[in-house]
Amino acid sequence: MSDRPRIPRTVWALGFTSLFMDVSSEMIHGLLPVFLVGVLGASATMLGILEGVAEATAQIVKVFSGWISDRFARRKALALAGYGLAALTKPLFPLADSVGAVFLARFADRIGKGIRGAPRDALVADVTPPEIRGAAYGIRQSLDTVGAAVGPVLAIGLMLLLDDIRTVLWFAVLPALVAVAILFLGVEEPARDRAAATRPPPIRAADIARLGRPYGLVVLLGAVFALARFSEAFLVVRAQQAGLPLAFAPGVIALMSLAYAASSYPAGLAQDRFGPAGMLAGGFALLAVADVVLAVADGLPGLAIGIVVWGLHMGLTQGVLATLVAGAAPAAVRGTAFGLFNLATGLATLGASVLAGLLWDRWGPAATFLAGAGLAAAALAILPAVLRAGGAPAIR
Repeated sequence: MSDRPRIPRTVWALGFTSLFMDVSSEMIHGLLPVFLVGVLGASATMLGILEGVAEATAQIVKVFSGWISDRFARRKALALAGYGLAALTKPLFPLADSVGAVFLARFADRIGKGIRGAPRDALVADVTPPEIRGAAYGIRQSLDTVGAAVGPVLAIGLMLLLDDIRTVLWFAVLPALVAVAILFLGVEEPARDRAAATRPPPIRAADIARLGRPYGLVVLLGAVFALARFSEAFLVVRAQQAGLPLAFAPGVIALMSLAYAASSYPAGLAQDRFGPAGMLAGGFALLAVADVVLAVADGLPGLAIGIVVWGLHMGLTQGVLATLVAGAAPAAVRGTAFGLFNLATGLATLGASVLAGLLWDRWGPAATFLAGAGLAAAALAILPAVLRAGGAPAIR
């Protein structure tokens, strides 16, 4: 056990960069759903469209940022561009005075996320030995999710102190700037062959062809799973409609994120030791359970249980899926692999969020969560077939 390699410094730096950016983002996102629905008068369908388009935009941009990071061997520079853009968008939220203005701010913020995501995830694989990649992705995801828990707690404290959403949103600018500084000073990119940097975009079919069948199966599995996972904004609105005071609305994201953070690193260790099957099956099953609880609960204690289980399912699946993508893709096209994977899952998430909003407006929140449970069960059902077909089990 003492011979096990240590988590590289760059992974820790990327993790703390994610932590501070998520503090900033979740200070905003913990309040944004109730701000849109309760203050600006947006419908659940509009909320689903806004969140779905925003996340899909991030995933589409990841395709190109991942490819560029492969072709030009500049992962850190792209990550800096993405985190920098996200920091610049934070002031747009307190300045927004309409649903359209919030949409534009969210859209720009997610472009920043899309630029940074694939190069960052590929950089983790670049600096980490294969035998500890699961732990490395788990650490980065855990730190990211700690930030996602701290941000809403800060938002709650500031709301209780100031009782003004716009003022609280201004405070979110500060941790975003800290995140950019950590990335700039703390991340070292390994030397890579830059001789390939001879052609500009677009992505070539040859790059995609190099990814192979195991990678394609991982993408299929991720996309089906994403269909079951609509935006967490619906968790906030569900709790607020059940009687949660506005000032405590960010607590929904904090509670979910604590469960997410607590389970991400152990899931990564288990992935390294036992493979992905158990973690994914458990995560898919937990999502179905969470959705059922959130559909039938008639009070805040029951909703809290569902929110915790939702967070646990995230911890068991997200780092594991990232490890599978890294293991299935050749190093030279790893950024492209993450980009295409995120594109597939992002488009699925867009469809899931729009469907969630439509179901909510027409038949109520129970219909939304029960549909999610059914789709999670479908993902669980196809998991054995994907594994038998030679996908995830062969990826180490």
